[in-house]
Amino acid sequence: MNRTLYTLLFHLGLPWLAVRLWLRSRKAPAYARRIGERFALGLAPMSRGGIWVHAVSVGESIAAAPMIRQLLAEHPGLPITVTCMTPTGSERIQALFANEPRIQHCYLPYDLPWAAGRFLDHVQPRLAVIMETELWPNHIHQCVRRNIPVALANGRLSQRSARGYARFARLTAPMLAEMSLLAVQTEAEAQRFRDLGARPECVQVTGSIKFDLSIDPALPVSAQQLREQWQADGRPVWIAASTHEGEDAVVLAAHRQLLDSHADALLILVPRHQERFDAVHGLCVERGFDTVRRSSGLAVNPATQVLLGDTMGELLFMYALADIAFVGGSLVSNGGHNLLEPAALAKPVISGPHLFNFLEIAAMLRQAGALKEVDEAQGLAMAVRELIELPVAAKRMGEAGLAVMRANQGALGRLLVALGGLLGRA
Repeated sequence: MNRTLYTLLFHLGLPWLAVRLWLRSRKAPAYARRIGERFALGLAPMSRGGIWVHAVSVGESIAAAPMIRQLLAEHPGLPITVTCMTPTGSERIQALFANEPRIQHCYLPYDLPWAAGRFLDHVQPRLAVIMETELWPNHIHQCVRRNIPVALANGRLSQRSARGYARFARLTAPMLAEMSLLAVQTEAEAQRFRDLGARPECVQVTGSIKFDLSIDPALPVSAQQLREQWQADGRPVWIAASTHEGEDAVVLAAHRQLLDSHADALLILVPRHQERFDAVHGLCVERGFDTVRRSSGLAVNPATQVLLGDTMGELLFMYALADIAFVGGSLVSNGGHNLLEPAALAKPVISGPHLFNFLEIAAMLRQAGALKEVDEAQGLAMAVRELIELPVAAKRMGEAGLAVMRANQGALGRLLVALGGLLGRA
C-alpha cells in the first residue's frame, strides 16, 4: 500500500469513523463535541510560526509536559500548539497549561491531505514534534511540502509494531525517510527504525524522557497530611492505577483476599479512562466494598475499603497516597503503562505480564529488584500482602526503583539539544 491508496481508503473509511465517534460519545459525550477540529474546520485563531507538539492522549501529554515547559523557557518568542486525539488528553493538556498564554490547543485533524494541509496553513509551525509513536503519513508529508522539519520525540517501536510497519513498507518507508529527527529511547528501537527506512543520520538514541520526571517536594507532604486526616496513617494502602476493562474485577478479587489477612487495608482504584468511572464504581458496590469516590469530596473513613480515583490529573498524588503500587494495562494485553511514575516516588511496583510497551524499562526495574510481576488475583494479593508484611523489603524495592530513575536521567536535555538544532535550521 502506498500513500495514494492509503488516502483513498481513509476517505472511504470516513463513515466508519463517524460511527466510531458516535459509539464512543455514548460512553464519553465529549467525543461528540468539537468535531470540526478533526477536519481542521472552525479552528480558533492561533499565533503562527511556533512549534507544534502532538501527544495522542493522556500518557503522552504528561510525558511531553516537561519538554514543552523547557521549550517555552528556551524559546520565549515562540508559541506552542499542542494537539491530541482524545477528550481526556485534551482535558489534561488544558489543565497542565491553563496559566500559559503561549500554549494553544486543538484536536489533531484526521490524516487526510486537505485536513492536514489546512491545519498546517492555519498554524504555520517552524517545527513539528510528535511524541512516542503517533506517526501519520499525510501529516508528515504535508509538513515536508511546507519545509517544516518533523521530529519524533521519546520514540519507541516494539518488535510487534515494527512487524506491522514492515507489512506496509511502501507506505511507512517513505514516511520515515521524510522525517528530520527520530530521537528514540534505545538502540534496539533505533535499529528497527533504520531497518524500516529512516535515514541513519536522522536517528539518535536519546533515552526515555520519562526518567526525567520531576516530583514536586510538596506532593508527598500533601499526601501524608491527607492520610492523617483520614486516620489512615497506620493502614496498609495500595493502589491499582490505570486499570483497563477486565482488570478491575481481578484487582477487587485480590483486595477481597487481602482483607482476609489485613482487614484494614485500603485500595485506591484508578481506572485509565474516565468513561469507565461509573461502571467501575458499580462493580465495587456490586462486590460489596464500602467505596468512596474521590470526586464526591467525601473523606475516607476507617470503614472505607476502596477509594475510587475518578478525577483527572491526580494520578501522581494517588501514587503518593499509597504504600504499594500496581500499574495496570498489564494484566490484559494492552502493553502496560508508565512504571516510572510510582518508581519516582520510591514505591515498590507490581505489574502484570503484558509489558511490551515498556520492555526495556521493565527489564531495568526487574534487574534492580524494583518490580514484581503477577498474572492473576491470587498472585496479586500475595504480592501486596508480602510487601505489607515485609516493610524493609518493600522499602528496598522502592529505593531500587528510584535509583534506576536517577541513573537514567538526562534524556530530556539531549532531546532539547537535538530539537534546538532543527529550530536553528528552520
